[in-house]
Amino acid sequence: MRVPDQTQPTTMHECLPSDAVGKRVACDGERGTVRFVGTVPPTAGLWLGVEWDNPDRGKHDGSHEGVHYFTCRHPKGGSFVRPKKASFGVDYLTAIRRRYEMEVQQVLGEEIQISTRTVEMVGFEAITEKQKVENLTDVALRLCEVSSPGPPNEIRNTTPHVLMLDLCGNLLCCWDDVMAVTEQMEELKELQLSHNRLRVPSNPTVRPRAFSCLRVLSLTNCALTWPQLLECAPMWPLLEELYASENDITELQKPNDVLQSLTVLDLSTNPLVDGAVLSIGQLPRLENLNMSKTGLSTLLFDDAMPGKVYVGHCLEKKRALFFDWSVINELEKLQSLVRLSCRQNPLLSQERNPGTAMQLLIARVGRLEALNRWTVLPEDRRGAELDYCKMFGLEWLASGGHRDPQQNRPSAEFTAQHPRYQSLIQKYGAPEDSELKKQEPFALKNQLLSESSSLLLNSMIVQKVKGLLYRLLKIPGAELKLSYTSSKMEGKEIEIDNDLKPLQFYSIEDGDKVLVRWL
Repeated sequence: MRVPDQTQPTTMHECLPSDAVGKRVACDGERGTVRFVGTVPPTAGLWLGVEWDNPDRGKHDGSHEGVHYFTCRHPKGGSFVRPKKASFGVDYLTAIRRRYEMEVQQVLGEEIQISTRTVEMVGFEAITEKQKVENLTDVALRLCEVSSPGPPNEIRNTTPHVLMLDLCGNLLCCWDDVMAVTEQMEELKELQLSHNRLRVPSNPTVRPRAFSCLRVLSLTNCALTWPQLLECAPMWPLLEELYASENDITELQKPNDVLQSLTVLDLSTNPLVDGAVLSIGQLPRLENLNMSKTGLSTLLFDDAMPGKVYVGHCLEKKRALFFDWSVINELEKLQSLVRLSCRQNPLLSQERNPGTAMQLLIARVGRLEALNRWTVLPEDRRGAELDYCKMFGLEWLASGGHRDPQQNRPSAEFTAQHPRYQSLIQKYGAPEDSELKKQEPFALKNQLLSESSSLLLNSMIVQKVKGLLYRLLKIPGAELKLSYTSSKMEGKEIEIDNDLKPLQFYSIEDGDKVLVRWL
């Protein structure tokens, strides 16, 4: 592949900044970063090589007719555009005037036409006085093509009282430009920067006043990695809430001496890899952790033993693809975890009875007060933990467990699979032998039913049959397993394993016996 001629025209196009490469541009509603400025033979004139935030907007990887002009993260994320089609944006002050001062002028100048009379809008002066830019506390400049701060110190004179600033989806290209804006807002507490592409600063602490009061920061969809976030973190010494969803975060390295005030961390929709080092024990004040839609199938807090990680007031892991209960055991390490959301998780669907899955989860995570927005009452916890002890009691005894504390030595394998079991035995006592015996199958004999009810039962789907059995046997929280035996197949027991099929799907006939087992 040939390389492009590096000799560029000394005179830039009149609408181009002198340092165009690396700048952000907008074109037809899409945003991108300029990676190349120059000619692209055999065409005449100047072109911009742009890497688009949305790769669907692009056409290639920065190459044209065998010549590689620039590099893209995505193989189809780049294209060439003429300079006149690209907007390099406006400064903060221009955006403020367009967004707020024009609105105020329009309101003050409006008159209302009622029938044939023109009525002046009296009293709006007091309302618009609050909307004057120097009085603003919340500034929303989302999608306003802000690319620079503007003249020095003018922001301090124009919007001095800003507490919340929304700059999502703009054309700022580096953190230095952001700091040049925010250091003139000494009271700023919340900053929205989602859908931007910002270069990491060479010296994050060069402007210590830029984020001195910042508490909330949103960086959704900014193409950031965790090391880049940690590199920027010294800029935010008092940050409490960090929203970093839809980025390029794969692993979590330890946040040494940074983010120590963080209480909320949103990592949803990031490609976290299995085996990632989730060293969140270094975040001593973390209360809310969102890892939904990450695709994780395992979870490991490897910097602490159970009960030693002081994080996790609320954990959201909806659509994280956990397949093993060892993942839930890891959550027991989160001493502050009291609310958990894990809907649509394959792990829970492995249990045929959703109630059983919920009980197992409550028993394995000892401090939960709410599960999937359902309040865990004291009686719910007691019932779940007692059933858990009974369910795995035989396994505990077989592994070396014993009712005599002096002889109670379950294997390391059992303890790893059930880290709370020993503490539950101490809390409730070991289950009795009668509680550990497997229930004898309960037989439903067709001859005990009338012919009409037999036909009705045979046409019912398995799920409805189980509902009747729950009420008949008075075991609403148990897990039912159905099977049947037939005189035509001596010694063979056929499992009824599809809740959505009618009983007749299994060709059950008069004289066959349906067996019901529950835990």
